Amino acid sequence: MNCKRQRDSENAEKGKKRNKREERAELSALLEDEDVKREVKESWSQRAQYSHGDLELDCHPFPHLLIRNFIQGDSFTENLQRELLDLNFHEKSNDLYKFNQSDDLKKRKEPHITGLRAALFGLFRSWLGEVLGVELEPIVDVSCAKYQYTDVLLCHDDELEGRRVAFILYLVPPWESSDGGTLDLFSTDDHFQPHSVVKSLVPSWNTLILFEVSPISFHQETLLLEWLNPLYLDVDYQSQVQQEFEDSSEIQLKNFLKEEKFKEVSEALRLTDVQWTKQGPPNRRCYEVASLESFPQCVSACWELLCSEAFFLLLSNFTGLRLHYLSPSDEDEEEEKDQEDEEEGEATGSSGDTPSANKNNKEPSTPVCVGELRRWAHGDYTLLHDGDASKAEYALDLLLPLSCPDWQTEFGGFTSYIANEEDEELLMVYPEENSLALVYRDKETLKFVKHINHRSSTLPIGDSCRRAVYDFSFVYYE
Repeated sequence: MNCKRQRDSENAEKGKKRNKREERAELSALLEDEDVKREVKESWSQRAQYSHGDLELDCHPFPHLLIRNFIQGDSFTENLQRELLDLNFHEKSNDLYKFNQSDDLKKRKEPHITGLRAALFGLFRSWLGEVLGVELEPIVDVSCAKYQYTDVLLCHDDELEGRRVAFILYLVPPWESSDGGTLDLFSTDDHFQPHSVVKSLVPSWNTLILFEVSPISFHQETLLLEWLNPLYLDVDYQSQVQQEFEDSSEIQLKNFLKEEKFKEVSEALRLTDVQWTKQGPPNRRCYEVASLESFPQCVSACWELLCSEAFFLLLSNFTGLRLHYLSPSDEDEEEEKDQEDEEEGEATGSSGDTPSANKNNKEPSTPVCVGELRRWAHGDYTLLHDGDASKAEYALDLLLPLSCPDWQTEFGGFTSYIANEEDEELLMVYPEENSLALVYRDKETLKFVKHINHRSSTLPIGDSCRRAVYDFSFVYYE
């Protein structure tokens, strides 16, 4: 009996120890409300404002979400704050910031820190994934930053490899904007550089603020949302596209534009009086090019989309090419790796949540592309020529055909890629309605459009003897 009592006593003591290891963090009941989750998800995807009780979603200057009373219960948050302040902090200081930061909280055993970590890794991560429509990693990087008088964190982005969402949970005393420490949100200029503060969020007790980390500028992303099939704006799907493209250096993205936008552009080209100019000489080419000044409004908008910096960044995501100075490069990854390796060797601990200033120090560069809106009819073609080798070492071709339903191989009109001074075809890209073709080539790869021997959709009155298809043709340079 004595042995049993001793075992019972030991088990009870173990149970108490287990209880001390984790205090359950009850998060805001709004995260359990299915109607709120659905409405936040819809508003976020449409870049629309939304509020419900302690939750506010604002999309100016970019989407960010604020949740007051994020953790239920004053006792938990007060004890959490006490545990955090008892941690060892390491000074972080460079040209961008000066503050004190704890080590990563993943391995801390304090009961309230453990409870918060479990809630962030569990309910909160799952809720975020559903709202943003992305699959998040099971582990969340989380550390504690302590700001004191004269500390600072200057303008930066939070883009690090693999990071999808950035968030701040404030555990501060009563605070005023005059105390400093506001979260300042910047508008951006035409080069995606921060321009001016358009909103300042004052820290407040038990308030969480989050935003999605994205390489696409939100102030131009509305253009992409208006025109593109939403599938191609999903970051996970972009990663799949990039993997396929890197394997073969070419890809076709079907149903690329929204159906209503594609139909609007196709109809405008067929029914509107666009000015077309014949291209020659006949020993090199035979087709027509539209004058930009004569574009219908919707065609002009589509053209601007394909020339926009937001589209350059999107193409960078599709291909892994550095078509814009804000897109990641191998050099950036090496710099970040070197910085991480250096800081890991220091006694100051983890640098995983320290923002990088690399991108803010880069000189803006203007993206480069050339393009044509072309009209093809029976008898049109292009031929290979000695001077056709690209002036650039590498280039990305884009082709977006219109008005070519049910195109057959024997009709011709396909774009053929061959190696310079060789007859063997490397690739043939056939016209396909609303299918965006991307092909990466070097300067020794030549291309031509095969003679069209089929009469397709009707041309405007006056050209009734010939029939036409259309395409946007662009070349982008790194």
